[in-house]
Amino acid sequence: MNDTDCIFCGIFSGVIESDVLFRNKDLIVVRDINPKAPTHLIIIPKPHIKNLAYSAGRTSGILGHMFIVAEEMARREEVTISGFRLIVNQGENAGQEIEHLHMHLLGGKKLNNLG
Repeated sequence: MNDTDCIFCGIFSGVIESDVLFRNKDLIVVRDINPKAPTHLIIIPKPHIKNLAYSAGRTSGILGHMFIVAEEMARREEVTISGFRLIVNQGENAGQEIEHLHMHLLGGKKLNNLG
């Protein structure tokens, strides 16, 4: 898959319609269409980076910006105090369904313990 076939690239470019909650030149935040919690947002960077693996050096600034925006979105969604979870899935076995680096923000209910 290349960036012309990528659903997240399509959302970022506006070709695919989505519930956009935040946008700047580097990132976009949308509601997940298949939410796993009352608050389930997806934080998507503009560059088409398939995943964390094999992208050394290209993701540090992007990831830092994703975390900053995630904190802002948690405040906007009013889940900061009650708690929220940030997830970056790496590869098929971890549940990565779309080959474009992205972060999930989940909150709004008690989430299952992963450990």
